[in-house]
Formats: sequence, C-alpha cells, structure tokens
Amino acid sequence: MIATKSIMTTILTTQRLYLRNFELTDAPFILELLNTPAWLQFIGDRNVKNEEDATTYLENRLIKGYENGFGFYVIILKDKELPIGIAGFVKRAELPHVDIGYALLPAYEGKGYAYEAAKAVMDYGKNQLGFSTVLAIITADNHRSIRLAEQLGLRFDKEISMNNEQLLLFSTAI
Repeated sequence: MIATKSIMTTILTTQRLYLRNFELTDAPFILELLNTPAWLQFIGDRNVKNEEDATTYLENRLIKGYENGFGFYVIILKDKELPIGIAGFVKRAELPHVDIGYALLPAYEGKGYAYEAAKAVMDYGKNQLGFSTVLAIITADNHRSIRLAEQLGLRFDKEISMNNEQLLLFSTAI
C-alpha cells in the first residue's frame, strides 16, 4: 500500500482498491450506500432520500470533515473505477480518540474489500496522521463489523451509550 497525494485526491492505494476524498459528484453513490439495508440497520437513517439530500450530506458531513486533516474516503475498485464503499476516521465529541468506520455496497461484501480498505486506513492513521489510539463503535448485532474490527486489532473495551443507543466500544493502540 502506498499513500499518495495526486490531483485526483487519492489518499491510499492497495492491491485492488484506491481510496480518495469524496467530491460532490459522488452524490448518486452516497444516495445508494446510505439507503442499503445494512447501513440503515447498523448505522442509521441519515434521511438522505434523493440526490439533493446526498449532495447536502456530502457538503456538510463528509467533505467538511476533511477540515480536521482526515475523514471518510470513498473506496474505489481499481479495475472497474467503481465506488464500492466508504472507510475512514471521524472525531466525535463524545469519544476521546478518533474512530474508524467502514461500509460497503451489498454486492461487494464478503470479498475482503472492507478489510483491505480498513487496514490501509489504520496504517495511514498510524504512519501519516500520527494516531496512537483508534476506536470503533459498533452495534451488538453487527457481527461482520465486530469481526472486521477484531481482524484490525481492535478489542472490545466496554458498552457505551451514545445518542440514546447502546453501542460496543472497541479500541486499540496502534
């Protein structure tokens, strides 16, 4: 994996993927991703119901997040130049450290893409951004995400309540 800074805002490259900053032209992809059954069940309804909502979500959440020097990146399948998911970091006021997040379109789940992208993001966090600790917050019934967090070296710490929701907190020193 190579960290890059190209004109196309590519952040990371892996064997099968590259991750880049989100752009407003990603609105159709965001609309699709945020309305998948897994996103709605495990992450929650972000009330993104059309491309205009998706553009607003991109502007106010994803693109604005880069002001912190990091954020969520769109996962692109290299051989098809196709967006398939999201991975990256967010700093929440309720948590003492950044937390990692990831999600894929259903057609790309179970193929190792989430691990490949999340591992690249974790390495980037450690080596380029200087993070010493990374957290993950996961619903108890999201078994795939729990398994992936554990593969990344995160370990269950405790149950927490955030936004009236019970979540499992995972953490690691990287």
